[in-house]
Amino acid sequence: MKRMKYTIVGVIGFLIGMCVLTDINENLGTVFILIAISWIIYRKISKRKNKEVVPELTREKQEHYHEAGMSDKEIVFFRTTLSETKGQIDQLEKNFYNIPKLNAINLRYDTLKVAKAMFKEIVKEPKKLHLADKFLYTHLPNLVEMTNKYADISNHEIKSKETYDTLNNSIGAIENVSRLIIEDYENFVSDDIEDLEVEISIAKQNANKEAFKHNISDDQEEL
Repeated sequence: MKRMKYTIVGVIGFLIGMCVLTDINENLGTVFILIAISWIIYRKISKRKNKEVVPELTREKQEHYHEAGMSDKEIVFFRTTLSETKGQIDQLEKNFYNIPKLNAINLRYDTLKVAKAMFKEIVKEPKKLHLADKFLYTHLPNLVEMTNKYADISNHEIKSKETYDTLNNSIGAIENVSRLIIEDYENFVSDDIEDLEVEISIAKQNANKEAFKHNISDDQEEL
């Protein structure tokens, strides 16, 4: 997207420069026309790319979102947000696998696994999107940005002491955000865990009651 934008700007600048070197008065109208055409082309390309980023909505998913009580506008916002999140997770995966030290952090904290699990939970319960705001808008984007910069700096052929210090400090910061993402996931599924614990407790109580009744029945048969 940025490359296309810079290309169009460059073409426009070149055309304007050519007009200045020749006869600007005669070609000014042509310049404005070319600028307008270039802008229209850029807008169309941008819209086409945006549509390609968000996958087509299947009927099954649409029914899932409607059953969750979401309006069509909410569905569009939700899918756009999650599409950006998926792109960030994909980039994070590349950074982890391309840099051994980053992958070591990933293996230590299961960062990528947790991020993908968080993504699945949000899709499963879209009405809880607001509970994932720190993950979606702060922690995950920050982690992607930090790993991007770490990857760029680590690829420098010549590194000074300051460079190594920066890399070491970055490792600590990346680990901290990885822990925050784990907390995000734990907080998001906490209600499910509590519900499961309640169900287990009820199941145990019922099992104990059945066992107690069975014991009484056995005693009565012996009498």
